[in-house]
Formats: sequence, C-alpha cells, structure tokens
Amino acid sequence: MIDAHLRDLAGRSPALRELLDATEQEQQESGYEHTLREICQQPSTWPATAATTALRSGALGAALEGVQALVFTGSGSSLYAGECLVPVLAGDLRIPAEAIGGGDILTRGAARIPPLQPCLVVSLARSGDSPESCAAVDLLLSTEPACRHLAITCNAKGRLAMNYLRTPGFRSLVLDGRTNDRSLVMTSSFTNMVLAGRALGMLGRMDAWRATVDRLADAAREIIPGHADALAGAARRGFRSAVYLASWMRFGAAREAALKMLEMTAGRIHTFPETFLGLRHGPMSSVHEDTAVVCFLSSAATARAYELDLIRELDRKELGAFKVVAGEKIPDDILRPGDIAVNYPEGLADGDTPVLDVVVGQLLAFFRCRAEGLRPDAPSESNVITRVVEPFKIHAVPAGEAQ
Repeated sequence: MIDAHLRDLAGRSPALRELLDATEQEQQESGYEHTLREICQQPSTWPATAATTALRSGALGAALEGVQALVFTGSGSSLYAGECLVPVLAGDLRIPAEAIGGGDILTRGAARIPPLQPCLVVSLARSGDSPESCAAVDLLLSTEPACRHLAITCNAKGRLAMNYLRTPGFRSLVLDGRTNDRSLVMTSSFTNMVLAGRALGMLGRMDAWRATVDRLADAAREIIPGHADALAGAARRGFRSAVYLASWMRFGAAREAALKMLEMTAGRIHTFPETFLGLRHGPMSSVHEDTAVVCFLSSAATARAYELDLIRELDRKELGAFKVVAGEKIPDDILRPGDIAVNYPEGLADGDTPVLDVVVGQLLAFFRCRAEGLRPDAPSESNVITRVVEPFKIHAVPAGEAQ
C-alpha cells in the first residue's frame, strides 16, 4: 500500500520522482532512504492511527474519567507534539492542560505537576527508550500516586510500552510500527502521535474524528506532490536563517518545523519559531535578506487579521529572502515574487491543521538538507545527536525540593 502511494507521489512531482525512482542502494548511499519514505507515507498512516484510537476509545475514556488536569510530557519533538495538542484539548475537555518537558519533571519533580488531581499525564515518545521517557514516569509514580498515566508511543518493544504493563493506572497506546521512524529525525512519528492525542478530545465523536483525519490525509496527499517542487527550489536558495510564524494552536507546529530545519542542516541554518504578534518585539531585527519566513496562516478571523497585518508589514519593510505561506484562502496581495503559497482545503480547524504545517516544514527541511550536501537519515555527521538520546545519569529530586 505504501509503495503504491509512493509511486503515485513520484508520478506527480519531478523532484520526488528523481529521488523515489532511485534504487534502494542508491537511496541508501545518498542517505535519504528512510526520511523521504517516512515523510511521504504520512497520509497513508494517519487513517490507521484514527482506527487504532477508535478501537481503544473505551480505555482512553476510562483514563480521562473524572480527570481535573491534563499534562503532556516528552522531550524535543515529543514535547512539541504535546504543545500542538494542549490548546485544542483544553477547549474540548474544559480542563486545564499543559505541555511539560520531561527534563522539567526530572529537575523539579512533583513541583512541576498541576495540583489538581486526578491528573492524567500523557507521555509522548517515538521509541520510548530515551532516558527521560521512563525516568519521568518512575518519578511521578513514586511521588504523585494520584496521577494517572497514558503512554502514546510508536515502539511496541520500547521501555515506555513494556515497563508498566502491570502498573495500576497506567495505559499504553502503541501506534502502527510503520510510524516508528528509522531516520534520525522524527517525521511520521510526530504527526501520528499528534493525531492519536487529538482523539482524546473526540472520544464521543469518533466517526466525525475519523472523517476529519481522512480530510487531513487527502490534503497531505495533495500538498506533498503539489508543492514538493516549489519547496525543493526554495531550499536551494541562499538563505542562512529561517523564522517560523504561527499563532496559538499552530505554535507547536512552528516549533517542530523550526527544529526539523535545524536538525536536518546540522545547525547550518539558524532557526527560531515566534508568534506573529511577538515578532515585532525584538525578533524582527533578525529577519534579514538571507532569512526565509515560513507563515502558518490561521483560519480564525481575528488571529488571521493580525497575521496578515504582520505579513504586510514584513513586505513593506522588504524583510526576508522569501516567504512560504501555508493555510486556507491565502490572499494574493501578501505574496511577493518568489514566495510560495501552500493552500489548504477550507473548513479545517486550527486545532487539526498542525500536522499539515509540520509536513510543509519537513519537506522544506529535507530539501535544504540535500542542498547542504548532508544525509537526511543521519544529518549529524559527527553523531553529535543520535536517533535515541544516549543514556545519562538520572539524579534524584530531594524530598520537599521545589524550584
């Protein structure tokens, strides 16, 4: 099924055709075999994740019953996945929701957990084997017994999925093995964990949720081949930094897209995420003639009005090398020569479209990685970073310590 999907994409994009038509050995030698497949397979994996969450809706509902607060925890991309989820789930579930880094839990312990109990702590992890994944859970199990736990992971054999099978109050949601990316960078694992987490706010409307996921998958099937060539061309331009702009529900996607560019270029392209309104307060000074500006445009009228004002200000001041603008109904007047418009279907809510934003960011980063002469599957040439963070010492938090 995935191979047929890849063939379809290759047939619709010269940039993808050149890469996907290469033999497996050629792809391995060029170092992109896993990353490209894992980016492109996402529209085919999302409906499977929706089906998995539908099958587990009873267990997920039990985990949420009576919960007073919701915490998503993870590290790096996994934390940003939680940041994509917090705004929309706080509204859906009508409870406080927060994304907390695994490192924050390790350094601050119970002081970092909301006082409202019971609290559901959702641990997000691709492999579940990074040091923080289980260490944070172990700490909370010993210090916060009222907390409930849910692990969303892509690795059925990882420690996060295996270590707590007999632990009361701990549930696991293991996604399709295809989402356990083999590339150094997280791509399909990220979007599938976001969609699995998003289902927590749709448990009473699973048919509607699966229909929304199908719409997102259809949109991604058009975005990937429809814009790969333009994004590949943009990636070859001489920008040395990139800013990713988004508001509220889309800001987690901006954080992840910025990280993808940073990781895949081994830090050669300096990146930062910012809100549209926040850019004026100092960060705009770093938008130069060699800065790519990536804008995730809201579908909400008020946020969109502010965003368009900021984009027009950037154009008036002639800031940035070019823009990539992604969203629905993109106005022609905000596009300068050389800008790229990635149009989304109308009617998708901001709480659902971060996965599309991230796909755009993944493609731009992938092609820039290639333009830099790096290997997307392992862009860190000296292994400064690795697919799974190497083990490090876990320090105990003294009883009563709060910072």
